Amino acid sequence: MSGTLRSAPAAETGRRPGRWLALAVLVLAVLLVAVDATVLGLATPFISEDLRPSGNQLLWIGDVYSFVIAGLLVSMGSLGDRIGRKRILLVGATTFGAISVLNAYATTPELMILARALLGVAGATLMPATLALIRNLFNDPRERSLAVGIWGATASAGTAVGPIVGGFLLEHFWWGSVFLINLPVMAVLVLVGARTLPESRNPHPGPWDLVSVVLSLVGMIGVVYAIKEAASHGFAPAALGIGVLGAAALYGFVRRQFTLPVPLLDMRLFRRRGFSGAVLADLLTVLGMSGLVFFLSQYLQLVQGMRPFEAGLAELPAAVGAVAAGLLAGRAARRFSVRAVVSGGLAAVGLALAALTMLSRTTGYPLLGAALLVVGVGAGFSFTVTADVILSSVPKERAGSASAVSETAYELGAALGIALLGSIVTGAYRGFTGPAGTPAAAHESLGGAVESAATLPAPTADALLNAARDSFVHGLHLASAAGAAVLLTTATTAWYLLKHQTLEDFSSSESSTQQTPSGQQT
Repeated sequence: MSGTLRSAPAAETGRRPGRWLALAVLVLAVLLVAVDATVLGLATPFISEDLRPSGNQLLWIGDVYSFVIAGLLVSMGSLGDRIGRKRILLVGATTFGAISVLNAYATTPELMILARALLGVAGATLMPATLALIRNLFNDPRERSLAVGIWGATASAGTAVGPIVGGFLLEHFWWGSVFLINLPVMAVLVLVGARTLPESRNPHPGPWDLVSVVLSLVGMIGVVYAIKEAASHGFAPAALGIGVLGAAALYGFVRRQFTLPVPLLDMRLFRRRGFSGAVLADLLTVLGMSGLVFFLSQYLQLVQGMRPFEAGLAELPAAVGAVAAGLLAGRAARRFSVRAVVSGGLAAVGLALAALTMLSRTTGYPLLGAALLVVGVGAGFSFTVTADVILSSVPKERAGSASAVSETAYELGAALGIALLGSIVTGAYRGFTGPAGTPAAAHESLGGAVESAATLPAPTADALLNAARDSFVHGLHLASAAGAAVLLTTATTAWYLLKHQTLEDFSSSESSTQQTPSGQQT
């Protein structure tokens, strides 16, 4: 393998001049998305106070972005393969920045939900394009592993920078300011990326099948919406009907891909055990983590009384651990094995989530900080290696659609995690018994309880806040336990699905595929 790489031409080993500068531009797009995702959690208490959303609307504000982006990622990844990944990245970044302004100035819960949905449309163009361009910039397996590690580390760094910068802004400006920090990043990305990024596309793309696009969007949104509603309100006929419609659309999407000469998504990729195992690991991992992460900022601010900036600093260990692990993940997977690194990382996250079931209203920071550090290290190892596996298992001309599958798993896991684990927290919270005169709004969200307490006499307000905070922490315990069970099960599953898989095996298989004319790049 190494001898082949040394003797291969530069175009095949991926040693393109300027590739590292191009990577620096690509990670700005990752930073854009990561910062936006983290500041929403910090801003949630302020959005709740200002826009007064119901508990259900608050969940929609948190997860509608993931719903839309999950439904469109495959379509946008395939579109990038066809019209050019650089082009769709720059258009998407410009649109993302513009819609961030709409998020910042939303005046009603409904407008905020719409703004988050539109941001999902723009966001669906960014992540598949960045990974696909990395796949085309770095064909050498070890360089690609390092590039993917930097890509993942930047996303983790964004989760650290977002809460700190967002916390500072929330303490000095109104909540909409946290969305405006996207604008300077977007401006640098577009201006520099237009000059430094190489264009790449599938030289034999085939038509962009709009029927498949609609089926994918309807199917993903329908199924996820039904699951969300069932978790929140039980199996109502309307939600069940929408779920059946979504499942039928997804079935039609899969059937249609097998009949198209050039499908929107090559379903044969899932016949590869490593590819399907990596995708499944990503989906279940994010599902197990995301519900807890969404409510963690509320716990730090509304239960433990931290200021937004302090809450951002408190979440820093997770990002630090993920950055360090992401940069070492490729080397670790080659020294040990893919399944050891992925399964070990997932098991570590599961055990850390289990430790969070011991949180109380007065828990000291060392327990939380240590658990977050372990979560970051475990997730950094796992996500970086699975992304490398997915990229390495396909030829370059299909990098966009394969990257979109990876990101779809991530976003779908986030949406389902917030819907299912978030519903556990919300359901447990709403059941608390408050003192006489407790307003109905206090049962909608913890932010609503804090706001209601401000209008009550001191003894009543204290009793209300104590009951509400105890109930919220109980919900976090249930969500942490459920997340731990999901992560430990996923670790075991990944151990078997990724058996005998190595990064070199994937790279070897795709290297032979590249010798065909269809693997040539424009």
